[in-house]
Amino acid sequence: MPDRWFEDAPEHDPDDPEAVERALRRQERAARRQGGKKPKPAKTPKAAGPRSRSRLGSRTSGGRGSLTPRRDGRGGSGHRPSRGRLIAVGAAGLVSLLFVWFLFAFFQPGKGDGDGDPFNVKVPAGASVTDIGSQLAGEGVISNAKMFELKATVTGKRSKLFFGNHFFRKNMSYSAALDELGKQPQKVTITVTIPEGLSRSETADVVAAAKLPGDYMADSVKSDELDPDDYGADGKAKNLEGFLFPATYELKPGSDTKDLVDQQLQAFKDNIAGVDMKQARKKNLNVYDVLTIASMVEREVQVPKERKTVAAVIYNRLKRSEPLFIDATIRFAVDNWTDPLTESDLAVDSPYNTRTNQGLPPGPIGNPGLASIKAAANPEKTDVWLYVVKPGTCGEHVFSSSLKEHNRNVEKYQKAQEEAGGSPDSC
Repeated sequence: MPDRWFEDAPEHDPDDPEAVERALRRQERAARRQGGKKPKPAKTPKAAGPRSRSRLGSRTSGGRGSLTPRRDGRGGSGHRPSRGRLIAVGAAGLVSLLFVWFLFAFFQPGKGDGDGDPFNVKVPAGASVTDIGSQLAGEGVISNAKMFELKATVTGKRSKLFFGNHFFRKNMSYSAALDELGKQPQKVTITVTIPEGLSRSETADVVAAAKLPGDYMADSVKSDELDPDDYGADGKAKNLEGFLFPATYELKPGSDTKDLVDQQLQAFKDNIAGVDMKQARKKNLNVYDVLTIASMVEREVQVPKERKTVAAVIYNRLKRSEPLFIDATIRFAVDNWTDPLTESDLAVDSPYNTRTNQGLPPGPIGNPGLASIKAAANPEKTDVWLYVVKPGTCGEHVFSSSLKEHNRNVEKYQKAQEEAGGSPDSC
């Protein structure tokens, strides 16, 4: 029976301790299967050679098959990650963060059609996608020109963008901007609204704010479209003041200030043709005189129903050879339309000073609208020649036909002014 432990064992070299050990383990397993009897130990050589000791020693010192944990810092329960592995993990994390950032930057969750009111951006013909991206980024439409170009490439829209005028909003998504560029360009006009009564210098500020190219002051000195002498200026007109008709103008793309002036002059000719000048001519006034009176009416009147009455005051004062005392003419002389007039302003040596000079000023002090032109040509039939602001109103006046009555009205105004500690109007 004892010899059976080796009967089933494969042949092995008795001089090889490892082979003997494997055989013993097989015998132990077989014994357990047959009742737990322990096998007799196999015979081992009396003395192992140098080669055998070397191989056994390699197993007990942590070599292959050793059951003892290694403590050299590269494995076992005391394992610490190597520097290379830390760098690899950090690099992987950075790549992940960059990828997430790219997804947000590319797809822009939360962005859409943009903020604020639409505004026009003209994409020049022949512009590349790179050029368009830079233009839109510069206008604040998109946040990044490179991402816009990438979006156009990935979505296949690079070759489907239209040049010309498009309307964008601030802070649009790349997709929204590309959608707008994928539409047919719009026909864009430049809108300029010029209020009634403004002088050339004031109108120039309005035109500049509308971003219309050109020099309005230079272009409104003279024009082939209209000669002031044809309307009675007789060489007194140094520029086109009074003939620059106030209105809202729609200008084609590429227009400039000269085009605007030409349209204003044409509008004046169209409107003046319908004004009845019979009553003015009876007073020996021509169209240029009527325009001058209308420009003062425009500045003096805040309540439309008073236009004809104020025009009558001017007519009556001219008839009486009284100075007009209209401070708007002084404002025109010193080009001050907002700040309070100083004593030196009121005494300015100018033919436009209607405190120190009788009669009409040399020409219009602004560009009146049609209502004031009609009032100046056909004033109210009344003998009033003085007026003062009515306290407690917004620009209404109290009119009088005698100096005594006027002085009482002035006293009422001054008393109300003192009580109010300033202007007694209700505006």
